[in-house]
Amino acid sequence: MKYLLFFLLSLSLSTITFAQTDTLQEQTTQLDSLQLIQQDSIQRVNQAIADSIRKQVIILQAKADSIQRANRTVADSLFTNRVPVLLGKDTLFYVYGRYGELDKPARAKAVTQRLASLVDRYLFNTDSLKVVSDSVSTSIYYAREFVVSVTAEDSTALKQSKKTIATQYLKTIQQAIKAQRDQKTLKQRLIEVGLTILALLAVYLLYRLTNLFYRFVLKKIYENRKNLFKGFTYNNYEALTPQRQLEIAQYGLRVLRLVTHLLMLYFALPIIFSIFPATQGLADTLFSYVLDPIKKILRSILNYIPNLITIVIIYIATRYLVKLLKFIAQEIENEKLQLEGFYTDWAKPTYNIIRVLVYAFMFVVIFPYLPGSDSKIFQGVTVFIGVLFSLGSSAAVSNAVAGIVITYMRPFKIGQRVKIGDIIGDVVEKNLLVTRIRTIKNEEITIPNSSILSGHTVNYTSSAKYIIHSTITIGYDVPWKQVHALLIQAAEKTEGIMDDPAPFVLQTSLDDFYVSYQINAYTSYAKSIPETTSELHQYIQDGFNESGVEILSPHYRAVRDGGQVTIPTDYLPADYVQPSIKVSVESNKKEE
Repeated sequence: MKYLLFFLLSLSLSTITFAQTDTLQEQTTQLDSLQLIQQDSIQRVNQAIADSIRKQVIILQAKADSIQRANRTVADSLFTNRVPVLLGKDTLFYVYGRYGELDKPARAKAVTQRLASLVDRYLFNTDSLKVVSDSVSTSIYYAREFVVSVTAEDSTALKQSKKTIATQYLKTIQQAIKAQRDQKTLKQRLIEVGLTILALLAVYLLYRLTNLFYRFVLKKIYENRKNLFKGFTYNNYEALTPQRQLEIAQYGLRVLRLVTHLLMLYFALPIIFSIFPATQGLADTLFSYVLDPIKKILRSILNYIPNLITIVIIYIATRYLVKLLKFIAQEIENEKLQLEGFYTDWAKPTYNIIRVLVYAFMFVVIFPYLPGSDSKIFQGVTVFIGVLFSLGSSAAVSNAVAGIVITYMRPFKIGQRVKIGDIIGDVVEKNLLVTRIRTIKNEEITIPNSSILSGHTVNYTSSAKYIIHSTITIGYDVPWKQVHALLIQAAEKTEGIMDDPAPFVLQTSLDDFYVSYQINAYTSYAKSIPETTSELHQYIQDGFNESGVEILSPHYRAVRDGGQVTIPTDYLPADYVQPSIKVSVESNKKEE
């Protein structure tokens, strides 16, 4: 049984082994087939890549040939259209393309001028000519002064590098300048010196001629001074006397002569400098100091004309608007035009206020068109002035505001008699800041409007009837009806007191020793109140004295037995005898 099992097991293992062997052979065959396919594919891909590379090489070769032909064409074109750089009559080299904004002729001309200026320099140093190369350009400089630059077109036309061309240009320039400077002869130097001497002589002659001319003019002015100068008078003030006018004219001529000499010297120096080639640059610089500012000013004026026209139009429109407002104000003031609730005396101040506002608005509109308005300095100055005005004019602003308020409050008019605080007088002037009053003593007092607005004002002229009053004190021994009659009688005699309404008396107080009587009377002459009141007092004194009533105002206490009365002797009876003072003496004796 054991052997049978062993045999079966061996048979099974053999079968499995043979099967595995067959499988391995099949897999090996498949791998060989795949390798052959892969090698064939790789060969085909390599062949395609090689074909593509050959095509690209052919294309690149064609493009290179095309570029080379184009470059040859460009180089031939540049070489054909070149422009020579000359020094004297010799051609140093050529330029083959533009340089910045300069085309070829302009570039060649500029290089020629630079080389010519180097030739004319007295302190020329050949070693100062150097080639300067960087990542952008290759140029030749004399010290720090640019001479010429080698461009890409130059390199293309000459088929050399920029540095090689610049080195060749440097050698050529050095040799040419040395040759040109050697050609300068003593004769040319003498000619330059001679021309300089002639120029100096011409300047000296002009100086002498101008001196003679100004002396002649001064002499003629002095000889005809009486006919030329009559003086200048303004409002009876002699602002300029004839002698002062003569002195001003003489001083002005001396200043003009000095300016003329300075201008002659200024313009003579560039002429002298231009004689020597080495100093021609100084001549151009000196001329530019005068000509450049003049050109700048003229250019600024021309550019400013549109803004100036705008400003003129705005000003003209504003001016006619103000004229229209003035016409309307005059019509209202003359009562030809009436507006409900608008008084005629408001017309002029309202016009002035609106005029200021209109001109302020005009200035705001014009400000952006002013020259330099956008400058930081101009704006800073205007802000500084505004701050100074706001800090230093607070009182003035308060008075101006008070003046406007007073205008529309209408507490008084010019010519009216008023009382402001303790001041009584007639209003002679009323403006935006102050009010001026002339008192009854002919004193002119100026009162700030802010003080008027913060205080109280009495207008004596605003009403057709004004009451004047005066108070006296009479003892209880005098009947009140008699006092009333005497006071009314005195008021009726006074000039300026109105009969209708009639005067009346008020007993204002009953004091310890007397009674206070107040006479009240109407008057229509407000400006003569002090005179009327004074006359009323006179008639009161006369009336009471004639009636034998003593006036012991304002306070008195009668402790009297005999003695002279206070009534003037003219009012006493003819047989009046001054009573004697009554004295009684009592004697008390003690009994012993």
